[in-house]
Amino acid sequence: MSGREDDVYVAASMYYLQDETMDAIARRLGVSRSTVSRLIKRARDSGLVHISIQPRTAGSDVVSRALRDIFGVNAHVVPVREGATDVQRLDQVAQVAGRTVSAWVEPGTVLGLAWGTTVSAVVGHLTPRRAPGSAVVQLNGAANPVTSGIPYASSIMTAAAEAFDARVHHFPVPAFFDYAETRAAMWRERSIRRVLAVQERADIALFGVGALSGTLASHVYAAGYLDREDLEQLRDAGVVGDVCTVLLREDGSYADIALNRRATGPTPRELSRIARRMCVVAGAAKVAPLLGALRAGVMTDLVVDETTARAVVERVRNHRGPRIGA
Repeated sequence: MSGREDDVYVAASMYYLQDETMDAIARRLGVSRSTVSRLIKRARDSGLVHISIQPRTAGSDVVSRALRDIFGVNAHVVPVREGATDVQRLDQVAQVAGRTVSAWVEPGTVLGLAWGTTVSAVVGHLTPRRAPGSAVVQLNGAANPVTSGIPYASSIMTAAAEAFDARVHHFPVPAFFDYAETRAAMWRERSIRRVLAVQERADIALFGVGALSGTLASHVYAAGYLDREDLEQLRDAGVVGDVCTVLLREDGSYADIALNRRATGPTPRELSRIARRMCVVAGAAKVAPLLGALRAGVMTDLVVDETTARAVVERVRNHRGPRIGA
């Protein structure tokens, strides 16, 4: 795609999906406001824009093409204005992800959600539409030693279900059991097996990546789910973050991390059974865990801010390592 065609896409994406002003787009592209107006008109005339922007194809710019070539994912790289805060960056990415996943939901669709700060932001931008017979299912437990986790996770699941007039299936278990043996016993209970069966029927999975460190701490590390000893063990084991509360290293490995035997979310291998898996990421703190998630093969689709996407590609090119994924 030529540079001008990329400008058309960026202008349309920022104007229609992110509600940016023409002045902000002009500063982002380094062009005049009148040029932005012409780019947006060209987007409409060419059929790129109808009522909403069409999904961007992998390879439509250098960064998304690099992510596709390296990891085989369909990457939607979201341009964000210079100087945006982490909160603003997340909101811009969440807008694009919310409108995109809304277009995927059809009557009878089963949508699996992993609770968290990022998914909560995406759910806030879902486009309401009736999808008779659809369902929303919670992918990982939310209770911890401090709280039941029910109000937090339930609010996310319920809001998503209301957007599509869907049935909601909660997952009433801890994020992490105290003992692996307890988890194994609970997985034999009929009430839990019923929810697991709905998870297995999911057509779409929506999740973020949690970062073990950073300015915007991920909910699982900041809300009492893990104690200080757990966190020290994770750092010693080389853990950089998680997907669905399953802990990952930057190389994509996870199977030998002891705490994962107590985790209640689906492993990357289990997630891979779901046909369409959208991962949503924003912020510099997410570079290492996103790289681990990509190497573990957890996603088919990625919605990510441009700065983070570029940092991931540069990190891979500067430090090439094996893709392990187990």
